Amino acid sequence: MTVPLDEAQVGDIVIEKAFPAITRAKLALYAGASGDDNPIHLDSDFAKAAGFPDVFSHGMLVMGLLGQALTDAVSPERLRAFSTRFVAITQLGAAIRCEGALAEVFEAEGERRGRIALTARDEAGDLKLAGEAIVAL
Repeated sequence: MTVPLDEAQVGDIVIEKAFPAITRAKLALYAGASGDDNPIHLDSDFAKAAGFPDVFSHGMLVMGLLGQALTDAVSPERLRAFSTRFVAITQLGAAIRCEGALAEVFEAEGERRGRIALTARDEAGDLKLAGEAIVAL
């Protein structure tokens, strides 16, 4: 269960959002919107020739899902930093679950801030992205 950020203690889950399975249509729409039309994300034959079982998600698409989960929980004007590290390929058909836990509370530039540890995992629980956000509390 998530705790509102303004009431959270270190260790509390403050972000939790699930996204439906990544489809070929979602990959095509993302490619068109982002300009990233790398065939590894769109062409099954190309992906298989490269040694993958099929196309897979753009890493930045999954980062965008994590960013949406973050800004659904924390208003963008409170966001001071957002960063991620790509951990593993997100396969076609993966449903993504994003979570954030308040990891630290500190003062910076005269403002009380929190560091939120972020993760994006597939339905099997495999980590796809890890990151953090710094937010004004």
